[in-house]
Amino acid sequence: MKIKLAFSSIFLLMSLSGCAEKEQLDDGSKLIDKDSFVYAASGEFKPFSYVENDMTLTGFDIEVGRAVAKELGLKPAPKRIKFKGIVEGVKTGRADAAVASHTINPLRSKHVAFSTPYYYSGPQIFVRPDSKIKTAEDLKGKEVAAAKGSTYASTAEKYTDKIKMYDSDITALKALSGGRHDAVITDFVTGKTAAKEGFQIEGRQLIERSEQAIVLPQDNPQLLKRVNEALENLRNDGTLSKISEKYFGEDITKKPE
Repeated sequence: MKIKLAFSSIFLLMSLSGCAEKEQLDDGSKLIDKDSFVYAASGEFKPFSYVENDMTLTGFDIEVGRAVAKELGLKPAPKRIKFKGIVEGVKTGRADAAVASHTINPLRSKHVAFSTPYYYSGPQIFVRPDSKIKTAEDLKGKEVAAAKGSTYASTAEKYTDKIKMYDSDITALKALSGGRHDAVITDFVTGKTAAKEGFQIEGRQLIERSEQAIVLPQDNPQLLKRVNEALENLRNDGTLSKISEKYFGEDITKKPE
């Protein structure tokens, strides 16, 4: 009986530690740490988020998260989570939010809340320079690679049933450059950056436009309100534009006409 009680106590302690309550601030917003803004990113999506030689996270998304934290009066605390697990991580409380280039879509909106868009992007087809593929229609029957958990994989499924999944867009593009697969669908900025860095790839059709936003839990509406206010301030004072110009040489934070 004592052994059973001991195991029950251990199980209860483990359960409680895995479901720790967030701290609630005076305004009703909830945070893992009342002094910090813990935001997730993959670190595998250069130039949006990637790991420096000293293992620190950097990139466009990381700097946007840092700027949002400053507006909130909090310490920025970026946290690395594999892209396919980020939405679930935010939903279950592993991070307060995700600043990780998530496209707003109905499927994700069933599970998490989205801020107003902080940049505008779109999936583009990337191929090797000798490829005859030019448009999405040319992908029929072709082998297309994309990142796990990304909307780009869903986009590829509209055109072919031969999909190869990778943990990140960069590894998919590297495989393409090295002679594997017929194409990769990824964010146009990511592909363009990889080409500049020496990957043997070329961009073809830009398939559509999409809105990228910060991901937050659905049960934290006050934090969502504060994040949206922070983004509005960062738009108005030019901070978002400045960060974009730093990483891309152009402003992708303004809605295309």
